[in-house]
Amino acid sequence: MQQIPQDPQEILEHVFGYTEFRGAQAEVIDTLMSDRDALVLMPTGGGKSLCYQIPALARPGCGVVISPLIALMQDQVEALQAAGVKAAFLNSSLPFDQVQNIEGALLRGELDLLYMAPERLLQPRSLDLLSRIQLSLFAIDEAHCVSQWGHDFRADYLQLNCLHEQFPTVPRIALTATADQRTRAEIAQRLDLQAAEHFVSSFDRPNIQYRIAQKDNPRRQLLQFLRAEQQGNAGVVYCLSRAKVESTAEWLRQQGFNALPYHAGLPAQVRAEHQRRFLREEGVIVVATIAFGMGIDKPDVRFVAHLDLPKSVEAYYQETGRAGRDGEASTALLLYGLEDVVKLGQMADSSDGSEEHKRQERARLNAMLGLCEITSCRRQSLLRYFGEELAEPCGNCDTCLEPPQTWDGTQAAAKLLSCVYRTGQRFGAAHVIDVLRGSENEKVRKFGHDRVTTYGIGKDLSANEWRGVVRQLVVRAYIEVEGEFQSLRLTEACRPLLRGEESIQLRKLPPKAKSSRAEGRKSAAPAELLPADEPLWDALRACRKQLADAQGVPPYVVFHDATLRGMVELKPQSREQLLAVSGVGDSKLERFGEAFLAVLRDYETVTSD
Repeated sequence: MQQIPQDPQEILEHVFGYTEFRGAQAEVIDTLMSDRDALVLMPTGGGKSLCYQIPALARPGCGVVISPLIALMQDQVEALQAAGVKAAFLNSSLPFDQVQNIEGALLRGELDLLYMAPERLLQPRSLDLLSRIQLSLFAIDEAHCVSQWGHDFRADYLQLNCLHEQFPTVPRIALTATADQRTRAEIAQRLDLQAAEHFVSSFDRPNIQYRIAQKDNPRRQLLQFLRAEQQGNAGVVYCLSRAKVESTAEWLRQQGFNALPYHAGLPAQVRAEHQRRFLREEGVIVVATIAFGMGIDKPDVRFVAHLDLPKSVEAYYQETGRAGRDGEASTALLLYGLEDVVKLGQMADSSDGSEEHKRQERARLNAMLGLCEITSCRRQSLLRYFGEELAEPCGNCDTCLEPPQTWDGTQAAAKLLSCVYRTGQRFGAAHVIDVLRGSENEKVRKFGHDRVTTYGIGKDLSANEWRGVVRQLVVRAYIEVEGEFQSLRLTEACRPLLRGEESIQLRKLPPKAKSSRAEGRKSAAPAELLPADEPLWDALRACRKQLADAQGVPPYVVFHDATLRGMVELKPQSREQLLAVSGVGDSKLERFGEAFLAVLRDYETVTSD
């Protein structure tokens, strides 16, 4: 194993294969090198890991990384070992003899980085072990887990302030991708990091295209998206319930996709196997509840699709952030409907939390609905939620690419509100719409609603259009949805509209898209590659897969897609030229260089004949 240099810039180049630091990385590293603490807020894919990995290698001793998930530890340790770093993890997945071997290596000073779950770190045995070695730093990853307002709260994180008490001279760094200003303050307070320097990077992920659409046969919408744009790509499909996860995964398999379910109700072995396949096989789609994904370090996820509404903007941002960690073009598709609004509202109201907690949950849901309903740039609205302003519309979200049309919905809204009132404010949307459209079904006749003045006054709009009106009036708080039967009730806010003192512009529903069976490229080659280079791209991916299988690691641990694309663009023919490709460091050049050079030389020979 090669000798690791001590200078951060040299470590960046020779260990990780990059020539320049990104964003605030250099400042964060300098802070830790100077024995100071840091609180780092950096988007997923922004290079958080290097902020603690490089100073842990440059400083004397072993760096300890507190991470909430076993899968994350394993991913990062495999990637570090492939780069020639002496890294290990301690968690419940290891047999006792392996734990002893790792602890022995730690005591002998043979490790550069050690990953641990907070539960293990806080055990007296672990703290005693750490007190007997030289420590370079503590890194607390996924630090938003400390926040009781957050979506991934972990009680063990609350005790991590003991690190400052027991190891006062060891610098600490807390890192997260999702935290608003209040959550950042809570992280600093609970982890005793009030004196830490704060580094808040832009939340913007310009490579992700955000698309949000109303549900209109969501399975057909998802299938069209996958067939037209994502054939052969890896992705995540999020659903709210376990049952929906299972049925959606089975349906996708029937459509010819390599789809696997993932939720907390599956046996642990099945979850682990599905996660392993997602990481190591090409083109796997995981259909999951939000139990999946936190800390998943797979860089080449090309899409994240939500078939149900996330409960908050923070959750939406974190879940969509699992796409495109490698900086390549990716898509976040969200399909939502009135039933999502109702279900999440009921979940918030029926939670065991305090009234303040319920109010906060409802406020978060309303912010998420606001993001769905806006007619302006999605990215500007998303960033504004996190306190960041984007000067110009992004040009890479659905509202920028195809600006939505609006229509004067004042009269339609008044009709609907009046019908809700005339039917007694105790029926759901479907029944009210039936009355408006003059349905002759048994339920309408049973309650005498074929005799109310609003019966049949809404025949000019389709049932789908009326559902759009209901949904937008709920979002704007003109109507509330209450009770077991999801009854529509009027609010005080609707009075000016009913009196004709106020008008309202509603978003037009997009026309129904035609079903498409378009096939994507079988190898999912980057769009910017020339057609003539696609055979080389496929050959490099095949070489990477073969090496990864032989090593028992995911393909991206060998090289990221961006590094393969660099090989396609530069077509290096020597070790020196290959080392110039971003992402190729000294260790990977030694281990994998000749195999890739053989592919590149063969291609050059064939194309020059």
